[in-house]
Amino acid sequence: MKAVLIFPGQGAQKVGMGRDLYEGSPVAREMMQAADQALGFSLTDVMFNGPDDQLTRTCHCQPALFLHGLVIERLLREKVRVEPVAAAGLSLGEFTAHAAVGTMTLEDGLKLVQKRGALMEEACAAMPGAMAALIGGSDEAAQELAAACGVDVANYNCPGQVVVSGVVEGVDQVVARAKEAGFKLARKLNVAGAYHSRLMQSAKEKLVPELAATSMRMPDVPVYSNFAARAVQSVQDIRETLASQVCGSVRWAACMKDLTDRGERLFIEMGPGKTLAGMMARICKEARVISIEDMATLDQAVAELSNLS
Repeated sequence: MKAVLIFPGQGAQKVGMGRDLYEGSPVAREMMQAADQALGFSLTDVMFNGPDDQLTRTCHCQPALFLHGLVIERLLREKVRVEPVAAAGLSLGEFTAHAAVGTMTLEDGLKLVQKRGALMEEACAAMPGAMAALIGGSDEAAQELAAACGVDVANYNCPGQVVVSGVVEGVDQVVARAKEAGFKLARKLNVAGAYHSRLMQSAKEKLVPELAATSMRMPDVPVYSNFAARAVQSVQDIRETLASQVCGSVRWAACMKDLTDRGERLFIEMGPGKTLAGMMARICKEARVISIEDMATLDQAVAELSNLS
């Protein structure tokens, strides 16, 4: 069964994630124990028990989502034959996508995303910022409004859904002026800082040597870069685009449109919630997204994929 593998980003995490996978699968348990050992602390305890403010910390939620997605991907492959034709992930999920198709190992990837999270947390503390979602307007209107208010466009998620990011005053201006700029709705997001904006420059600069030191190879299937909105072309390209992504816009809609324009119609979302499935409904109505987050949805996905094959 040919499918595109897709992985969510920061914000999808929730306390309890992965617990039933750990309890119900020896393979999941082994992977999660290896993750705890690689990181030198019990990530699984934070995933299973929280509290929420600890799981939400960037240095915890990024490796948590990375691990959760890879465990689901491994368990799915145990139960049904899936042939990935491409992989992609939203922001942090791009790292998960790379590990899922062999760019880096679970252990190396975990250490890298934990470091990325810590660096982003550090940047947030040094330069307070905010983010806001703009609903129901055009990308061009979002670009103009962001520029006028001195902030950046962080995410092009799907038609009619854009996220801006930057200094608090600038984001507040965007929210206040959104209606007159043609947006139906604007709301600030409950995040720790201004991700995918110029305020993350220090995190980007410090991540570059971490990326250079991480062993990588070209993946077995195309992996889409959020920053470039295309499949990566070399190991150096992977390192450069993953670094650029920290401050650059996440062009998720463009990545998914390229895949659907190429005829891809089956996508498997692996991680908490159905955020990516919701976005896909706005990008390509003909595309089918099967979302997996726990044992129950894994079993449903296996049955659904078995019927398709």
